[in-house]
Amino acid sequence: MITESLNRLKTYCEAEKFQGYDPYDGLNSRFFQAVPLVSKNRIARLAWIQFFKRSPFNARPWVGIKKDYNPKALGLFLASYCRLYKANPKQEYLDQCTFFIEKIFSTISAGYSGACWGYNFDWQARAFFQPKGTPTVVASTFIANALLDAYEITGDSHLLNTARSTCDFILKDLNRTPGDKNNFAFSYSPLDKSVVFNASLLGSRLLSRVYHYTKEKELVDAAKRSVDFCCGFQKADGSWAYGTLPFHQWVDNFHTGYNLECIADYMKFSGDHIYADNVNRGFDFYIKTFFTEEGIPKYYQDSVYPIDIHAPAQLVITLDKLGKFGEYRELMDKVLNWTVKNMQSKNGYFYYQRNKYFSSKISYIRWAQAWMFYALSTYIKNETNGQD
Repeated sequence: MITESLNRLKTYCEAEKFQGYDPYDGLNSRFFQAVPLVSKNRIARLAWIQFFKRSPFNARPWVGIKKDYNPKALGLFLASYCRLYKANPKQEYLDQCTFFIEKIFSTISAGYSGACWGYNFDWQARAFFQPKGTPTVVASTFIANALLDAYEITGDSHLLNTARSTCDFILKDLNRTPGDKNNFAFSYSPLDKSVVFNASLLGSRLLSRVYHYTKEKELVDAAKRSVDFCCGFQKADGSWAYGTLPFHQWVDNFHTGYNLECIADYMKFSGDHIYADNVNRGFDFYIKTFFTEEGIPKYYQDSVYPIDIHAPAQLVITLDKLGKFGEYRELMDKVLNWTVKNMQSKNGYFYYQRNKYFSSKISYIRWAQAWMFYALSTYIKNETNGQD
């Protein structure tokens, strides 16, 4: 069933040439941009984005929003085809990797200390505004990690050197929020000072992975200080809020998974296992909280809805990174089978969200297709070769 699902998704994404819409691309609207007094207003930008994000109907073609390449999606697809190649070293997978690498290099954000990437749209969040192309630690580290995946297959040192330069972006361009133990959190981007735990931990993960190759103490020291900061905010039950701001106090499924995989990778690449208890407590909370007996992935700790496609995808990644793929195989299969049955269209793409009274069946290339492609290819790699 999983192989069939992946093949249907692969056929769809390749037919779309890996371009598509995004839940947050509303500000790409030519109609909205044509009204300066509105397009420059923070509240109007927030409302416009939320309308398109929450609407079950895709109004994008009517307001001049076009399908496009999303840099983070390119990184996730590259990582996916690397996994498919490891499972079955076919030339077509290698050719696709070359395609994504070329696209990724063409979308580097200029003017920063190292290679970095943002999104292909202006993005107004509650905490900050990010103009199109503004690099973020999230997009940049997912892409740099995908380049390292390709490096491990091809041996092309240019890929390693590029990922190393992304570490300079993290170390030199991101802001830091200091803690009380000589630790700190990395900001989401160079333009803000917010503390989002998964974002800072993604920075730590890349720094430690590059350290694994280069043995530069500066990298692993900064990675540890960020991990230490974030672990200090873990709650007694093993959970994390999204961040430190008053309106970031929710606890959700896939960002918890992000935190766990990043800390686990930090320990793997650095050899520093002092945070093993944090991972164990966090995983116990994660696996017992966010999945129902029927295999439905919950969004929040206290609410099933909205059922977001990112949640089942992240389950596969989390189990893979934590070495628990076999132990929780039954649960994972139950969740994936539910997801394929209830959230994959007959055209092969996956829906964005299912809500209690309505669903958003819009195809989003980054949020849904790239993540499920990444998850299903990881599943196939494990079936063939086991965990790394």
